[in-house]
Amino acid sequence: MTSMEKELASPLSSSVLTCPLQGRWSSFQLVDEFGSGEPYSGLAYSATDSEGQKYTGHLDITGTGKINNHFAGPIALFLDQKYEGGETVYVRAQTRPHYALKITELQVRAEQTRYLNQNSTRTQTNPAQACADEFLQVEVRHLVKHVSHLPPEVYRLYPHSPNRAKTMGEHGRLGVALLPLKHTVLEVRPLRALRPMLSTAPEFCALNLYQFALMATLSYCPFGMKPEKRPIEKGPVYFPVQPSVGNWFGDSLAKSDELWRVDAGQTKAFYPLYEDVPYSKRLEIVPFDPDLYVVNDPELKDDQEHPAKIHFLDDTDKKGATDTQAFITHNDELILIAVRGTYELIADGLRDADAFQVPFQETESKVHRGFYEAAQKAYEFVVNYLDKFYAGQKLLICGHSLGGAVALLLSEMLRRRPAFDYTLQLYTYGAPRAGDANFVAGAKDLVHHRVVNHNDPVPSVPGRWTDTKAGVFTTGLALTFFNVPAGLSVFFTGVTNWTGQPYDHHGKLQHFMPVEFSDGNKSAILWEPGCDTITQHAACSLALQQKNGLPHRSPLLQIFHVLDHLMADGYVPACWAVLLRWQAAHEKKRSRVTDLEFEMVAGSLARVTTQLRDIERGLPARSDAYVRTQENNIRALDLEKSRIAITVDRLKRVREERVTAHALYGSLLEQPEQLEANVARWLAHPENKVKDPFAMAPEDPEGDALTASIYGHTVGAPHTLDIDSIC
Repeated sequence: MTSMEKELASPLSSSVLTCPLQGRWSSFQLVDEFGSGEPYSGLAYSATDSEGQKYTGHLDITGTGKINNHFAGPIALFLDQKYEGGETVYVRAQTRPHYALKITELQVRAEQTRYLNQNSTRTQTNPAQACADEFLQVEVRHLVKHVSHLPPEVYRLYPHSPNRAKTMGEHGRLGVALLPLKHTVLEVRPLRALRPMLSTAPEFCALNLYQFALMATLSYCPFGMKPEKRPIEKGPVYFPVQPSVGNWFGDSLAKSDELWRVDAGQTKAFYPLYEDVPYSKRLEIVPFDPDLYVVNDPELKDDQEHPAKIHFLDDTDKKGATDTQAFITHNDELILIAVRGTYELIADGLRDADAFQVPFQETESKVHRGFYEAAQKAYEFVVNYLDKFYAGQKLLICGHSLGGAVALLLSEMLRRRPAFDYTLQLYTYGAPRAGDANFVAGAKDLVHHRVVNHNDPVPSVPGRWTDTKAGVFTTGLALTFFNVPAGLSVFFTGVTNWTGQPYDHHGKLQHFMPVEFSDGNKSAILWEPGCDTITQHAACSLALQQKNGLPHRSPLLQIFHVLDHLMADGYVPACWAVLLRWQAAHEKKRSRVTDLEFEMVAGSLARVTTQLRDIERGLPARSDAYVRTQENNIRALDLEKSRIAITVDRLKRVREERVTAHALYGSLLEQPEQLEANVARWLAHPENKVKDPFAMAPEDPEGDALTASIYGHTVGAPHTLDIDSIC
């Protein structure tokens, strides 16, 4: 031991000052999970030793750097170089007026790396460990100053020593602590995220059908941000509640955890189709950092901004509240908006009942007052967000039940916003009518895919002529058909107009209809029928309970428990089944409707048509209390017969078409390799391998040969049906 070392090793006298020991070295290498340092070559770094001495340099082609002749003790390593490239997604994030992000070159490089394990779990070993004296697993947040916009930390198999960082001298800065006289390899966790795959093309596709069903269900969840006390005195904020909107987009997906629960009571796993993207292209939750953003200052009290206030509308439990809930998030390509449906039956039920028609903006159109008031609150929330983050993205909007009606009015309000030309598409699930015929005509250019699950009664309310004024309608003729499936058993002619325009549905209908065969086998088809026998059969039970122009609330509230209307138990499984079935049909180059289903449905509609003719002939002799005039009901029966002909013609055309890749995935086809990998990962989940009858095309138990002998063609082959023969 040298004399200087002996002196340092001995207790120090209060009157004797010694010089700190120099001459130490530390080397380090940044690598990805595959052991390569190439992604980090050329990066500028800085290091601070125990005496506050700063050292700078650049990593070599292998991602390696070395500090020579530093003072004894560990050094703190930083790679805080600002990103100065020209890629649009990063430049916009750095320069946007609200919540500008401190993007570093290290972050950009880490976003370009990939996980070794597809499920994003930490690696057990790394080839670069062979040349390491010490091996650490780190994240970008450990090596940079500003971290509020970065994902939460995940577990590490090889943690630092000391824990993650060390305060070095009077600098007070944090960084990864490297031990002297050692070569340390730092495996940098890839900065990737998962985001639900969504098509931005306006055409209907099975992917969006399923994905938006999940997002509409998620809108029922809380935001789930902690701390709960407002204003928030200091950061960080975090999102531990599962399931919650904040946990989805601000925590789990940002860490590449594959989530499936969108409902607290959900037991079956329905995974979204995810794509692995650079972290900056995820669906964003804004950061919270009072030191960086003045709008986060707790001194602002109720005006303080935070992620929950920016991304989540919760207009409940306050005076004058509309009980509306919604969430919004975005990336550089799209802005996602989801509106909650009926949740609090008392508050939401009263708003459902408030069917008085009021003017829609400055037009001749009339809309449902209760839905419009909620839409106005949602519009204010959404526009505030768009004013901060809209940069030409496409707006994708969804909602279930009441939320679907509110989302429709919101979408049309956004489409009409002065000086803006948003590209919109809307998916609604089980939505009631929201506006009159004038509104529907005025909103004809709004892209709206309206989904109804089998016997869901809610799309039948409010009644076409429902209003809060007594006597504006009379109930019409309700007919029950015999020897046909339950889904085709009821036809309701509607009600007679006395004044004004009727409530009407907007959007292109997609109806999920189960089909049960005589042998007990089941299947289901998604299509666009045109007759009230299929789409309005639930109206009967509601129309017979009229009181002063409104549906009687008691049976309506009870009927909300019907599984066909619920999301987790009704719409989500149905949409999942459609996606799986269409995928199989596409792979086998088949139609989405088989011969067996075609003959079953067409035959049932033929029997309905025959019964309509019999009823029409016997109508003059009836004294039914619901028959106001023979003329009006005969006109309704004639119209329904013609609609059945249209329905069969539509089914025939669907039967002749093959499921295309675009009908499945829309705009996602633009990146075929990534799409193929993402779909394969989704299909690999055990839950997607279950043989569900609704997700499978029915098979002829006698085989294709027998079917061909009966019908003259094989299953899966197009054929022609004479519509006139059944109508």
